[in-house]
Amino acid sequence: MEDTQTVERRFACMVDDLHNGESMTVPGDIAVALFRNEEGQFFATADICTHEEWSLGSDSDLEGDEVICPLHMARFDIRSGAPLCFPATVALRTFDVEVDDDKVYIFH
Repeated sequence: MEDTQTVERRFACMVDDLHNGESMTVPGDIAVALFRNEEGQFFATADICTHEEWSLGSDSDLEGDEVICPLHMARFDIRSGAPLCFPATVALRTFDVEVDDDKVYIFH
């Protein structure tokens, strides 16, 4: 059986819309948290914390390459989605990000 799943390239924001150390939620069929670390690199994960339903893009803290959910202080690596401490035990889904002509795109 052939895999017919397609990957969608979705516009997220302009590069200058998200400053280093900031995050935002990109709405859509699948809500995505978009992060820009202190080095200016972009990463994307599922927006909702896997421990409790809380938006990571709209209401979280970013320390280096770690996002901290303020609800119970769960931490995740924004590069891999890996949970880094209790109470989080399930990884976040991650998405590829591309910067093209000062526009940031997410693939899902």
